[in-house]
Amino acid sequence: MRTKPVRPVLVVIAHGSRDPRHAATVHALVRRVRSLRPGLRVETGFLDFTLPSVHGVLESLAAEGVRDVVALPLLLTRAFHAKADIPAVLRDAPPQLRIRQADVLGPSPLLLAALERRLYEAGLTPADKSSTGVVLASAGSSDPEAIAVIADIAREWWHTGWCAVRPAFASASLPRTEDAVRELRALGCERVAVAPYVLAPGFLPDRIARGAAEADVLADVLGPAPEVARVLLERYDEARLPVPAALGA
Repeated sequence: MRTKPVRPVLVVIAHGSRDPRHAATVHALVRRVRSLRPGLRVETGFLDFTLPSVHGVLESLAAEGVRDVVALPLLLTRAFHAKADIPAVLRDAPPQLRIRQADVLGPSPLLLAALERRLYEAGLTPADKSSTGVVLASAGSSDPEAIAVIADIAREWWHTGWCAVRPAFASASLPRTEDAVRELRALGCERVAVAPYVLAPGFLPDRIARGAAEADVLADVLGPAPEVARVLLERYDEARLPVPAALGA
């Protein structure tokens, strides 16, 4: 009788925060992931401020005899955490673990769908789309690649029918949310909405909310939206695929 292969454990790596809302939202998202893929073992580790730590989760898995792990950064862009912090943590993992690092969540059409879900939940309707300007409000980064990705997402989203879409950043980059809100007003959009392109509440999302004071609509963070959970599973499945051999090898 052929033995069914054991699926790698999915370890979701979250940033962590002193704000307890952050961990609560991450855990709610992980519960949704488990509900979509019964039988898949999903663990959560945090880089800072919150327990369990990523290193502690990996040590516990190794002690149980787990061998295969997919480590998934709970990040929307490839910035410092994805390029430096997480690889460094994974290099310190117990040597018996075979770890594949999945890609970050964004960009993805599913995340655009989640952003629209949050805007409609906040009071907009599809009929409002052509007369509404949207601020795509990100946490911000000093990494040029991450900033360029946010700008590309804003352009892509605009082409789906919004009056206009402008990127904004809570830190490290400009413009700020309040400046983008005023720009959309000046463009003549009938109403202005702010869509936080962040996964969980915390210090920077609160700054985005303050910057949205002059907007007509402020959406919630992406949180445990079903589309976000589906992206997590897509990234997990992609990481499990065998790496294709180089041409000519």
